[in-house]
Amino acid sequence: MPQIIPRFAEISDRYDVAFVDIWGCMHNGITPFEEAVAAMQDFRARGGKVVLVTNSPRPWDSVAQQLRAMGMAECWDAIATSGDSARAAMFRGVVGSKVWFMGESPRDDDFFKPLKIIKDPVDIQTVPLEEAEGIVCCGPFDPYADPAVNRPEFLYAKTRGLKLLCANPDIIVDRGERREWCAGALAALYTEMGGESLYFGKPHPPIYDLARRRYAALDGSVPDPRVIAIGDGIRTDVLGAQQEDIDSLFITGGLAAEETKTVTDPDQTSLTSYIDSEQVTPTYAIGFLR
Repeated sequence: MPQIIPRFAEISDRYDVAFVDIWGCMHNGITPFEEAVAAMQDFRARGGKVVLVTNSPRPWDSVAQQLRAMGMAECWDAIATSGDSARAAMFRGVVGSKVWFMGESPRDDDFFKPLKIIKDPVDIQTVPLEEAEGIVCCGPFDPYADPAVNRPEFLYAKTRGLKLLCANPDIIVDRGERREWCAGALAALYTEMGGESLYFGKPHPPIYDLARRRYAALDGSVPDPRVIAIGDGIRTDVLGAQQEDIDSLFITGGLAAEETKTVTDPDQTSLTSYIDSEQVTPTYAIGFLR
């Protein structure tokens, strides 16, 4: 069972770099968590590096701009996004050149910004579903609507053999007090219906490869770093860390606050029951990053 710790500083000297989730860990979609920001600033002051690793479908610079606009003090060294990994695959043509786009415009329009690191990128065009060679999914058209509303379009896409590129494997997020559906819920539905979904964010390998490259590019990085993943998603942050064979710190006061009966810290019995049900075991647990 995971060790419940009072503060990240209790274990931070065991690690060179932290792969830190953003939504639910560093902010609630509206305001930053000041204790979490302070904890990461303290880790950096001690010589650690912070790579924000997020399933956001946006490019990393757009995420940084969003965090600053939210009023979050800089507490990171680099950012790796699911959007960056998925965009690279899109511009390599994994779902063709003519794509049906699912997402919120103009919020998700940055997904189609040119990506200079790709040599001879595919010329991507957004088209109606009937003309599409594949699907690019950054999220639902309406984040509060049941994903099942997309069944008719998905049935048509499946019969045509279209692949769905999922730019954000998260199923849900909490924006303040409201819960929203994410692209991962749509991809899961499409897969359940017999379609093929392609994933690039947590818990899948591409985003961890990107995070390691972003870390390696930093001044002061060390070879074979000691890594800890921090986040509130048991099936994304913690499962991804387990699959990558790195330690994890589970933030129980996020998506699993009710299941773990977290007020300030998780209830040990409830945490054990939740972990047993998910069959994913973090190294450490804490109510909120602090």
